[in-house]
Order: sequence, then structure tokens, then C-alpha cells
Amino acid sequence: MSKLADEIKVRHYSRKTLQTYAKWSRQFQRFLKNKSPEELTTDDVKEYLTFLAVKCHVAASTQNQAFNSLLFLFRHALKRDFGELRGVPRAKKSLYIPVVLSREEIDSILAHLYYPYNLIVKLLFGCGLRLFECLQLRVRDFNFDAGVLTVHGKGKKDRTVPLPESSRDELQRQMKRVNDLHAKDLEEGYDGVFLDDAVEKKYPKAPKELVHQWFFPQKELALVEENGERRRAHVHESRLQKALYLAVRKAGIPKRVTAHTFRHSFATHLLQAGYDIRTIQTKLGHASLKTTMIYTHCVPVRTIKEARSPLDF
Repeated sequence: MSKLADEIKVRHYSRKTLQTYAKWSRQFQRFLKNKSPEELTTDDVKEYLTFLAVKCHVAASTQNQAFNSLLFLFRHALKRDFGELRGVPRAKKSLYIPVVLSREEIDSILAHLYYPYNLIVKLLFGCGLRLFECLQLRVRDFNFDAGVLTVHGKGKKDRTVPLPESSRDELQRQMKRVNDLHAKDLEEGYDGVFLDDAVEKKYPKAPKELVHQWFFPQKELALVEENGERRRAHVHESRLQKALYLAVRKAGIPKRVTAHTFRHSFATHLLQAGYDIRTIQTKLGHASLKTTMIYTHCVPVRTIKEARSPLDF
């Protein structure tokens, strides 16, 4: 497990990826009743994937996640050839159509959300962000002069999206709150914000600089047990999820709404407005156009079907 963690950290994968791969590796180990790593074979993987599909009836995405985790375990942690997995029953893949909210439903949810969760949801929908992309925004990511937001996406892939004009004043007020909180933290001698990788080692003063502060900071300082430092973390995802759950119930919306639903709604609303699918792919940060195409199944889209010569425009 320590080798697995080291290999993931070397590749700068996210902490959630480490948690997921470690979870599947532990479940695989438990399934094999703590069989020695030196004795693991491809047949063991076949048996486990078959167990997931036949006995556990897991979804295709879950089985694929387990497969990718064990593939990484074999290739990089155990330094062993994975081999071929022929004859393994695969979980049936179904067409998943995302839940999409109308503008009226989104406004109704926002009306039942309180600060700062209402502003977080506005960015999720207004910029098409993933939950952690939004929560991990820092002061440096906002360019109000150009009206753009720099998003640090999955796999360390950055992209820019336009800031919603209707929320500009609200976002600037939030920036002032962050500035005031930062000044107060400096007066009280806090140790700065949490930073990624080895940035702090290279720039020791960076945690206390304004540009690196979280745009959605947590109210309380976090105490680091190892060294007793007081650090500022961003709003925890569980707090947003709880506030969103209550707001959806109060709004009386009979849909399963999560933070990711607003990203689905962002893409679908752009499609309805006639935006090109590749433009939407860029704004969502999808590596494959196939991933973006799922939104064409959500609602009827009014677009021009018949191709015309640009000379006739």
C-alpha cells in the first residue's frame, strides 16, 4: 500500500484518486483473504472482477473503476505485467442520462440557500464547475478586468471560463470578505493556507500571501496535529451537500439533485442556446467529445440540422 501511495504521489494524482485506488486494493486483498502480494496473479483479478459483476451486480462504471485501480496496482506498485483478461463477465453498460434542472428550478433552490452556499452554487451552474474545482478556487484565479475565471481541472488541466456578469458584484464582495479575513488572520499570527505539492518548500512565504488564499475559506482555522500549526482550509464539501439537500427539499423539486447536477445543467442550457458542442467541451474541460455528447440526450435541442454553405450566410 505504501508503494501504491508513492507511485500515485509521484504522478501528482489527486488525493481522491489515492483514496479510491487504495480502497479497491484493500477490498481485493480482503477478497483473497490476505494473499501475499508476491503470489498475486491475473487469475485472481479475473476472479474478483467476475465476483463484482455476477455476485455484487455492480454498475459498469464501478467495475471499470476496480479494473483501473488493480491495473495501476499491478503495473506500478507491484511492477508486474498485468496480462490479458479474456472471458471476464463485464457489468452491463447502460446509457446514463444526467439530471438537468430548469432555470426556474435553479432559482428556486438558490432562494433557499444561504451564504456562502448560494454563491458556490451560482458558480457551479454559471461556470460549469465540478464541486472540488469550485471549492478549491483561490484569489489568484479571478480576473475581474478580463471577466474570466481560471479553473484547475482534473489531471492538472487548466481552462478558462467567463465569469457570470449577473454575479460580478457578489463575487467582488466575496473577494473583499476574503481580503478582510486574511488581514485578521495575519494579525492573529496564523500559519497560512494549505498548499499543494512542494510549493510551500519552494516559496515559504506563499501560504500567507493573499493570492493563495481560498476564495471560499472555512470559518474556523484547522489545527495540524503533527506540528500544532493553525491553517485555513476551504469550505468542506459535506457542508455544501447538506445545505443543498435541505434547499432542494424546501423548494419541492422531485429530482435527485447533487452538486454535479448544476454542471449538467450548465452544459444543457448552453446546448439549448445553440452553442457548438466543441465549445461546450472546452468549457467543461472534457478530454473526449464523446463525454460531452451525453448532454444531447437530456432535452430537445433547437439547432439547424441542415448544413449550408457559409457563402450563403
